[in-house]
Amino acid sequence: QVQLVESGGGLVQAGDSLTLSCVHSGRTFSNYAMGWFRQAPGKEREFVATINWKGSMTYYADSIKGRFTISRDNAKRTVYLQMNSLKSEDTAVYYCAADLGPPGPELSRYDYWGQGTQVTVSS
Repeated sequence: QVQLVESGGGLVQAGDSLTLSCVHSGRTFSNYAMGWFRQAPGKEREFVATINWKGSMTYYADSIKGRFTISRDNAKRTVYLQMNSLKSEDTAVYYCAADLGPPGPELSRYDYWGQGTQVTVSS
């Protein structure tokens, strides 16, 4: 069984930066591609970024490309989401997810999900 625990969310102002972390416990972390998703109030959960098991391939949603960076440290069993130049529209609950297959943006491919961490950006 895999457990994912996110942290690092909070209340920030527009233009600020924030780094989210997600710690993976259970089966071998390096077997999994990892993704970040977000869900704003009244909206569907959407893809943000994903990274392959080795950290050599990353994919980003167009809405955050150039502002957010996903990375991972397999020794620490942790995936990160560095968020810069935050905007009010980035306000959402952010979730990390683990996928035994190749990385991709589809929610359905992910096998395990964390509980989420709230990010609120005030304008």
